[in-house]
Amino acid sequence: MSEVAVQPRRLVYGDKTFAEHLDHLLAWESVSDTSVQQVVTDIVEQVKSRGDDALLEFSNRFDNLAAKTLADLTLDKQQLLSALENLPTEQRTALETAAKRIRDYHEKQVQDGWSFTEADGTRLGQRVTPLDRVGLYVPGGQAAYPSSVLMNAIPASVAGVDEVVMVVPTPGGAISELVLAAAALGGVDRVFTIGGAQAIAALAYGTETVPAVDKIVGPGNIYVATAKRMVFGQVGIDMIAGPSEILVISDGKTDPDWIAMDLFSQAEHDEDAQAILISPDAEFLDAVQASINKLLPTMERKTIIQASLNDRGAMIHVPDLSKAAEVCNRIAPEHLELSIENPEAVLSDIRHAGAIFMGRYTAEALGDYCAGPNHVLPTSGTARYSSPLGVYDFQKRTSLINFSAQGASEAGKVASVLARGEGLTAHARSAEYRIKK
Repeated sequence: MSEVAVQPRRLVYGDKTFAEHLDHLLAWESVSDTSVQQVVTDIVEQVKSRGDDALLEFSNRFDNLAAKTLADLTLDKQQLLSALENLPTEQRTALETAAKRIRDYHEKQVQDGWSFTEADGTRLGQRVTPLDRVGLYVPGGQAAYPSSVLMNAIPASVAGVDEVVMVVPTPGGAISELVLAAAALGGVDRVFTIGGAQAIAALAYGTETVPAVDKIVGPGNIYVATAKRMVFGQVGIDMIAGPSEILVISDGKTDPDWIAMDLFSQAEHDEDAQAILISPDAEFLDAVQASINKLLPTMERKTIIQASLNDRGAMIHVPDLSKAAEVCNRIAPEHLELSIENPEAVLSDIRHAGAIFMGRYTAEALGDYCAGPNHVLPTSGTARYSSPLGVYDFQKRTSLINFSAQGASEAGKVASVLARGEGLTAHARSAEYRIKK
């Protein structure tokens, strides 16, 4: 018998230790260690106090560059359009198709203001306005993520954000034309080829060249995540993202090779990614295990996949699909595939998931690139209380209050009583001045 290359842990719903083992499996600490915190704190303070000089110094040091000024690390909109125009036809067509689907979906999310008038003429309402300027962080280096550019930039564009500034590291000067082309399609206005904690600090506080933004979105490594956490409050952020996750619930009738590859699709991100399969069919779990070991040698990133599945992967046997939904709600996964005959029947039992992929043909990978809904999703159980990135993340809501004289008089009586009950006399008297005698 050949040696088993990958062996995700097996859990059985109902076992005495099931809950304990599941908690251990899901445990993830996203907070960086003290050494990372110290490094990031120094970088942020240096950029905050020294501006372009510190930004240039760190970019040259960490990305092995030889830039003389920030102008050497700046790209304008025309350079982005040029990258788009020079793309091979197949890549440009795919990028444009994905961009259109993403834009069409997010245009449905646009929120409008509203108001209503009470009987005495008082008008109350809400105004929705876009943010002035947002910063988009895009990972760089050996990997290129044009899909990340589209998913972050297009909702901002649809929301009506005045200016979208993108930062992307270019170690050794390597730059992805595909990323720049995506920036052109996404409506990015300016690009700075900088990355790491120094780029986050520049976006948060501004330098002589890099403008300060109102919100920073986009994924990055532990230094980027730590910097985003550090500058939160000075600017808004989208989230502190953990490793990628996929949870597949299958009735046991999907091709095991399909399921194995769906698990691989997230496991290949990095060793900390998490891929979990739940099924009421124990023999199907065995079949998927066999497919995993059959297909793993064919994968370019097999070492990463192997580490991910061995360290954080799992196959969970449950009595039925109802219990599968119960476990899913405990996990609150980033991506959930309902690879079953009738996904709508189970959907009503699912309360917590970032995105739900319904039916055997709906691979999670389609959502990563071109389905339309955003692939920036809550991880590490945060789907219990948060949502996918969307247009609403680039808009803010302002309350509108316009009392008539009669309305102010009546409301003033209420405010007076409550304010005096709190001991806030100025509040009370301010309201009382408007009360009709």
